[in-house]
Amino acid sequence: MICTLCPRRCGINRAEKTGFCGESETLRIARAAPHYWEEPPISGTNGSGTVFFSGCNLRCIYCQNHEIAVSHVGYEISPEQLCDTMLQLQADGVHNINLVTGSHYVQQLVPVIRIAKQRGLHIPIVWNSSGYELPETLKLLDGLVDIYLPDFKYISPKLAAEYSHAPDYPEIAKAALAEMVCQCGEQMKDENGLLKRGVQVRHLVLPGHTQESRRILYYLHETYGSRIGISIMNQYTPMPQCQAHPLLSRRVTDREYEHVVRYAEQIGIADAFTQEGEAAAESFIPQWQGEES
Repeated sequence: MICTLCPRRCGINRAEKTGFCGESETLRIARAAPHYWEEPPISGTNGSGTVFFSGCNLRCIYCQNHEIAVSHVGYEISPEQLCDTMLQLQADGVHNINLVTGSHYVQQLVPVIRIAKQRGLHIPIVWNSSGYELPETLKLLDGLVDIYLPDFKYISPKLAAEYSHAPDYPEIAKAALAEMVCQCGEQMKDENGLLKRGVQVRHLVLPGHTQESRRILYYLHETYGSRIGISIMNQYTPMPQCQAHPLLSRRVTDREYEHVVRYAEQIGIADAFTQEGEAAAESFIPQWQGEES
């Protein structure tokens, strides 16, 4: 497979060697288990059935899942085994199947999702991503994904280049989000408040970059209004690889985060999800390599 699935457009034959994402064409996952720390309409009471895929096409320098992103952990899983895993998670009572960072496996995942649905998978499929995705790749998921859960990390090409080696991230993320909203429309929830369909956009506030956050929130609100949900995340955790960085070596201060949340309220963003300060803790970083016991 000559891979052009993501904006990197490696052109690598992943049957022979790995692409920028660090992965071949063989499915690999790092964890499959219920997860209880997503937004309440996604985790609910029984958890979200998360499947974390190995590798990543973005490689943010501050990534809290660094080991999985650079493909240091994970195990091979066949499409049949993955289908069984998704059905088992449903049997365990989770509210949805949450596919995390699966963009580089889209071509393998489309038939898996279809077969799982044929075998009785009826809970929503969540596509949990960095937002760095091509619209033409997302179109392959049309009709299969019920909920899009993308990040919107940067609106500044300079910052995107410095922190994620992707100066085109802002324009790519805008186009990807437009495709997601086109596919899923406005949010739909059930009688228990669980999200059944729609788009929930996450923005992680970075230390020293409240102006960037303000610009992103303004864009999201002006462009989509109440058609999307917004999560203003306060869980930035300084990782070892960022210890020498002048800004990324510390956590977001209470004042910085409150400044961003207050701005969201001022421009009319209603019902955004926010996080308390203790969200920035290592307990929010899952253990990898296998299923949680």
